[in-house]
Parts: sequence; structure tokens; C-alpha cells
Amino acid sequence: MSDAATTAAAPAVPGAPVVPVVRTEGLTKTHHGEGGPVHAVRGVDLTVRPGEFVAVTGPSGAGKSTLLHLLGGLQRPDGGELWLDGQRVDGYSEARWAVLRRRSIGVVFQFFNLVSNLTVADNVELPALLAGASPRAARDSRSELLSELGLEGRERAMPGELSGGEQQRVALARALVNHPALLLADEPAGSLDSKGTREVLRLLSRFHQRGQTIVMVTHDARMASAADRVISFFDGRIADDAPLGDRPLGDGRTGSGRTGEGRTGSGRRGDGRRGAAGGVSGVLELKD
Repeated sequence: MSDAATTAAAPAVPGAPVVPVVRTEGLTKTHHGEGGPVHAVRGVDLTVRPGEFVAVTGPSGAGKSTLLHLLGGLQRPDGGELWLDGQRVDGYSEARWAVLRRRSIGVVFQFFNLVSNLTVADNVELPALLAGASPRAARDSRSELLSELGLEGRERAMPGELSGGEQQRVALARALVNHPALLLADEPAGSLDSKGTREVLRLLSRFHQRGQTIVMVTHDARMASAADRVISFFDGRIADDAPLGDRPLGDGRTGSGRTGEGRTGSGRRGDGRRGAAGGVSGVLELKD
């Protein structure tokens, strides 16, 4: 990915192909434990275009979080190819992945993962400083984000002094401070009450409307309903990939068109068979 990645997609050249932010081919990952091997991701082909908001949902143990971790370099695939912004990255070392995450990938976790002994301001500024921003630039970016996220006046607070919703907003500011090309969110409202869930949903939708590309794992139907596409994940595979309504996708198509692998916007596969989740309504109703 370009070091100068921003939330807004670069202006498209007429007639030029759209370079996906994410592309995987045959991606696989197996976990090995005392109970034997667990095939968490099995030959996944996925494309996410600039500006898309993709929700990945499915039952616990389906491999959703593993897939997200592979996209962010937090785990390494056993096989297949992973391309980010046109650059193949599945063979990157941990050091190269660390640089890529600092500059081009923001990650939000269910349990916030804030540094407990750093203030709100320091938690948000740290990724910018690690990516090479000047202290002044890091401070300016932090101030702008905290203001937009309704956290003005909380800069000197410690994470333990914040509510769950406030901590997740700080985590979101930290993930966005470097204007990443890709935002990965793993159950971002999983630890929040209904008010906190609404706040996170509103904020993700706001940044998406500005062109932020988002891939989110969620069990929450309200969260999934904000996405352009909902992918249902079962037994390490994509069982269905359906656009929601007539929303514009990242390449200017609308949700009434076809998605990858011959699936249609109705949730049906191109050969007329129903997806395993029974279409979008089935995807959104999945619970543990």
C-alpha cells in the first residue's frame, strides 16, 4: 500500500480498472491444538473495492475473526495469496507487516486494547508517531478526531476512567489517526450496550460515507445492516456474499448488481441455488 494512503479513494482514471483494496485467492489457515487441526479459513476468494463497507457474519467458530486477522497481518496464512492495494503481502515478514499496519491499516477490536497506563491523548497519538508523523502533526490529528468523536476534554483521562463506549471511540480514533486505506473492525460493538452500539454504528457509517473502506466482523444485525455487502461465513468458507439494497458500491456499482463468484444481490447464487444462509435476511438473523 502507498505510504500516503488516505480515507478517500484517489480519483479514478476513466476506463482504468479499479484496484481492489483487498484481494485474496485461495486463502487458507489451519490452527493446530490439542484437539487436532481446526481449518479456520478454507480457500477463501474475496475482493473488497475502494470505499466498500463489508460486514462478515456467521456463527462462532466459523473463522470470521481469523479471516480478519489474516487481512491485517495479525496471523499468517498457510496458503493462498493476499493482495492489498495491488501489492502482494502474504509473504511479508512481521517487521514489514508492522510498518504496513502503522501506515495503511487501522484495526479496532472488541475489547478496545488501549494501553492502560497511557492517557487518551497518548493512546491516539502513539500510532501516528510510530508511523513517522511529527509531534505537532500527531497532536493535530488527535485533536481533530477526538473532537469529532465527542471526546473533547477527555484527552488527559486514563482508559480506566472512561465508559465502554468512550473507550471504543478512543480505539476508533487510534485506528483512524493515520488515515488508513483499510479499517478492520472485529466485533467493534460486542462489549457495548445498546447506546454504545448505536454510537459506534453512527461513527463507522459517517467515516464510510467519506470513502473509508471497512471490513467488519459482527454478530449484530444492526451493525451488519449499515454495510454495502454482507458476507456469511460458515466452516471457514464464504457461504453467501450479497449486496444490501441499491446502495452504491466502491466502484460505482449498486447493490442490485452481481457480486463476485456469480452471486446476485438477492442472496442467490448465479446458478439459482440459495446461499447457505438463506440470503441477506438469513445472514442478518444469525446468532450464537
